[in-house]
Parts: sequence; structure tokens; C-alpha cells
Amino acid sequence: MLRTAINQSVRQFSASASSIKCHRLEGKVAIVTASTEGIGFSIARRLAQEGAKVMISSRKEANVKKAVEELKSEGLQVAGTVCHVGKAEERKNLFEKTKSDFGGLDILVSNAGINPVVSTVLDSDEEVWDKIFDINVKCMYLLMKESLPLLKCSKSPSIIIISSLAGYQPFNLLGIYSISKTALLGLIKATSSELANEGIRINGIAPGIIKTKMAKMLYESEESHEFAIMSSSMRRLGMPDEVAGVAAFLASDDASYITGETVIVSGGTNARL
Repeated sequence: MLRTAINQSVRQFSASASSIKCHRLEGKVAIVTASTEGIGFSIARRLAQEGAKVMISSRKEANVKKAVEELKSEGLQVAGTVCHVGKAEERKNLFEKTKSDFGGLDILVSNAGINPVVSTVLDSDEEVWDKIFDINVKCMYLLMKESLPLLKCSKSPSIIIISSLAGYQPFNLLGIYSISKTALLGLIKATSSELANEGIRINGIAPGIIKTKMAKMLYESEESHEFAIMSSSMRRLGMPDEVAGVAAFLASDDASYITGETVIVSGGTNARL
């Protein structure tokens, strides 16, 4: 009964969200990494719906092609390229292709992240620690740094980093992943003043349990689903489009006096660092 009511409310949200027609990002160019499904795809779609030209990217060419075709069929201005954020040459190509196709860059949404194992902190191997921190933290930093030559040419540049509720309230079985997401909160704070001197805003989004393939382990069983929704004041899972709306706001001039902040999108789940 509870799940039925929750599903109905989510469907109602999705119907209303699809009718939103804003144009806050007209004339802007955006890159969204890991944007062929889930939260990244929803963010790419929303930025394009608001008028931005968006570069889609992910590790697999077939996924990039499919995402680009879908968004183009909706009349949106998008292009795509393969980019494994852990490969320097592919990151370089991402920025070069964006400049070639769209003329510059105004918005970088750094969304790529991994969690290859389910384990507590002290049960995790060193290799897992290295792999997660390499992609989730170091490559976030490298993308930021490598985007600066283009962002400095923008009139209203913005960087958005996708962290996680786990950065504030660690998930027990996502131990190292949770620590990496906490590190991103520090990265945002530590770079905000320096970037502000260049006229660049940097903010983060910390999603709670969002209904995506990556988060499936947190809600796929009946028991885990009930636990997930009961931890939220709104008693339901979040949807990718609900994160995308926040990203569009942070990328827009409506957020022109916001930098160094992270917005928690968790339906009221308690989160304190």
C-alpha cells in the first residue's frame, strides 16, 4: 500500500517535471561526464532543455551514441564523445571536441564516479582504495584543472561536482566510496576562493538514494527499499530528474551569488558532516 502511494507520487512528479520550460541557459555550453544514463543523463537533458548545448560523454561509444540520438530526437542541441575520465588523452579530447563543436565552455558537471565493491572501510583492499580515489577524487580535480582555460573565457562559468549523501552520512557497506565523497566536499570548499578570483563558481550536489542502476543495491530488495524510504522524511526514493533540476539552478545566473556550497537532495534524510 505504502509503495503504491509512493510510486503514484513519483509518477505525478515526473509528469509535472517534464512540463517545465525554462530558458536560463540559452547560449551556454556544458559538459556532463558519465552522462549516458542515470543522474548524468537527466542532468544533460535538463541543461539542454534550458537552452544549453551539451557534450555527452561516458566510457562506452555505444552508450554515448544512444544517449545523443535520444536527446537529439527531442530537439535538443547535444553532441557526444567517449571519455574515460581516468585517461588523460580522453579528457583532453573531451575539451577539444567541446570547443570545436560548440565554441567554448561555460558549465562543467563532473559526475563520473565508481564503487567497484561492497564492503566496509576496514575490510577493503588497498587496490580498491586506490581505484576509487583515483576516479572519484583525483580525476574530479584533474577535470576541474583542465577545464580552466575554457572556463576562464566564459562570462558566467560554473563547475558542479556530484558528491553524495554518503559524504555526510557514510553508508556502511560503501565504506571507501563514502570517504571519497566526503573528500569532494573538501575539494569544493578548498577551491572556491581561488576559483572565485577567476570569476568561476564551484558548487556540489549530494544526492541521497536516487532510483538509478548504480544505487540499485540500496533499494532492490523489499527490506532495503523499506529502510531507504523510511530514512527519508518524504518516504520515497529520489528520481534523477530531481537532481537535474538542482544542477540547472546551480549552473544558471539564478545562483550567481552561490559558490563553495553543496546542496543535499535527499528527501529530508538527516545529513550532517
